[in-house]
Parts: sequence; structure tokens; C-alpha cells
Amino acid sequence: MALIRWDPNRELQTLQSEMTRLFDAFFGDGAPADRARSRWLPALDLLERENEYVLRVDLPGVRPEDVKVELEDGVLTISGERRAEHEERKEGAYRIERGYGRFVRSVTLPEGVDASKIAARLEDGVLEVHVPKPEDRKPQRIAIDVAKGPAQVTAESANGAAEAKAEEAKAAA
Repeated sequence: MALIRWDPNRELQTLQSEMTRLFDAFFGDGAPADRARSRWLPALDLLERENEYVLRVDLPGVRPEDVKVELEDGVLTISGERRAEHEERKEGAYRIERGYGRFVRSVTLPEGVDASKIAARLEDGVLEVHVPKPEDRKPQRIAIDVAKGPAQVTAESANGAAEAKAEEAKAAA
């Protein structure tokens, strides 16, 4: 998985949004129908197995054609929409508690994941995405060529080279 730099401002923003959500849930922020229409975020579990990662997303009441699973720049994005299923009533009271609407969940994958091997299946309201782990990257050893420095001519090597050239000339004739 990717390392993310810690940003205290982001932590404060997260804390503020969670506190706002908590106060809205406790004190109310409008009619029950308004709360149901608020942003819906399905629960996501991420499991690590020996050879793969498994993402499970709870999507009750969502049709497969309303869900998209995409991989772009190492980020797996699951998006879609759960549609509202309520009727208009003129009399009597009714209550809507189930959330609906558009949702997006994203997970950063490790480098080297083969996108063609990712599989997704929606069954009984649970989307399961299987992401194979990337193969272990072993360091490759690179051979080092020994560069020869400037030739050092000594009396022995000069005489030996001259004798070798003379023998080559005799053999060629």
C-alpha cells in the first residue's frame, strides 16, 4: 500500500466533519426524508490474503448495472447509485431511514498490480473485488564491465607484442 504523508490539517477537517455528522444525527438536521437523501457511503472491508487483497462492499438493493469498478493510476474506485424506493403518500405518516444516492469509494493499490487479473462479483448485496498481489520484485544484478585504463607500455610488453605480430605475419604468408 502507498504511504501517505501525515497532514494535521486533514486530521482536523476529518474530526470536524465527524463531529458535524454526530451532531446532525443526534439533534437532527431536517425532515427524516432529508436525512435519508443525505450522502450514503457503503461500508468497505479490506482483507489481505496470501496471494490477493479482497475488498468487500455492502451494497444492499443496488443492481449490478448501477455499480462501476475502475482502476486508474493505481487507484481502484468503486462508484454507483442506490435508488430511492418509496411511494408518494397523501395521508398518514411513514418513515424513511435507509440512505440512498450516489456513492464513491477509492482504495490506493500497491505498485505492480495487474489490472487484467482483477475480478469483481456482486452477490446477495455484497460486492467482492479480488485484487491479486503484485509479484515480488527481486533486485536484478547488473554485470559490471571492467574498463581498461590507458595502456601502459613496458619494455617486456613492447617486445612481446612485436614478436607476436611477427609470428602472425609468418603464419599468414
